[in-house]
Amino acid sequence: MNNNYLLGILDFIKQAELLKNTLRSGITSSGRPESTAEHSWRLCLLAMTLEGYYPQLDIARLLKICIIHDLGEAVNGDIPAIAQQPGTAKSSQERHDLSLLLKTLAQAQQEEFLALWDEYETAASPEAKLAKALDKIETLLQHTQGECPEKINYPFNLDYGRLYTDYDAITAELRAIIDIDTASIIHK
Repeated sequence: MNNNYLLGILDFIKQAELLKNTLRSGITSSGRPESTAEHSWRLCLLAMTLEGYYPQLDIARLLKICIIHDLGEAVNGDIPAIAQQPGTAKSSQERHDLSLLLKTLAQAQQEEFLALWDEYETAASPEAKLAKALDKIETLLQHTQGECPEKINYPFNLDYGRLYTDYDAITAELRAIIDIDTASIIHK
């Protein structure tokens, strides 16, 4: 085994740790800001719990996509959906940032990780489409769990990501359940 590759892997893992410090708009149930790493972890957990509903999918690939999908945010942070401006280069910036994080990995691994990110970004496979749906669902769910009504635009959440969350009957039903909770927060 080439020691330089191992050093490159460790450097990558050290840089990826920044995702633990990258805060999102969501608030945890204890009242503190949620990190992007926490969101990605719970997204993976959600995907794992739904594995039995998707026997036709490659769950390992789905989990890889879930892990990679926001990793680029470790460099320049997260931009909440409500703050994103149409026509901005968020996607290209995030891909560029991911490529910076990957530079110490072997070329083949860099290409694999970027291909997984591209697959997610373009929803190019059933796994990527489900990852996008679950990403939105996890975000919406977190917004119903945190104690932050003044920070969250709950009416926005009722339409947020519907293009993806309506992926199939299962994701649409999960979304419908969360929308009931969202609506109840609005009407408090």
